[in-house]
Amino acid sequence: MNPRASSVRRDTLETRIEIELKLDGSGVGQFDTGVPFFEHMLDQVSRHGMLDLKIKCEGDTHIDDHHSVEDVGIALGQAFHAALGDKAGVTRYGHAYVPLDESLSRVVIDFSGRPGLYYNCEFKRGRVGSFDVDLASEFFHGFVNHAGATLHIDNIKGHNEHHKLETIFKAFGRALRMAVAVDVELGGKPASTKGVL
Repeated sequence: MNPRASSVRRDTLETRIEIELKLDGSGVGQFDTGVPFFEHMLDQVSRHGMLDLKIKCEGDTHIDDHHSVEDVGIALGQAFHAALGDKAGVTRYGHAYVPLDESLSRVVIDFSGRPGLYYNCEFKRGRVGSFDVDLASEFFHGFVNHAGATLHIDNIKGHNEHHKLETIFKAFGRALRMAVAVDVELGGKPASTKGVL
């Protein structure tokens, strides 16, 4: 693959996933996961992150959507880890506030090499359509554990569950866009006093 791009394949007894990621993209996404609302959220990440992202997942959705959503998070984390390489010259930190009508969310990310998810989001309904809202945190857990990132997600306000989730995924995309950008002032060095990330 080209620099700042990656291709990942992950096969288990529950899912078969293929991902192609280009960090310096134009926001073009192609998604086939068998979970329509999740694909709508992934499209927000691609568009707002200016990432070219192709995801195909064949999973045991006849049982539940859990494995597909979580495993896409894992594979996407692996794809970011591969595309960022040694992270030399990368901004490292990213943040975004995104509103959608009455809803507002904040996402802050650090490609620190230290996985951690701090997820402060409360939902009054368990589902948006057929999508289980608990699966959003499973996706982000899978991502941080394999991308080596610290991720803070806060839904600050909102009452429409669709809007709340959409602001979270849009803000995630925008935070990614900032964090993976090349900072020319770093001169190709890692953004760390340790000298490595």
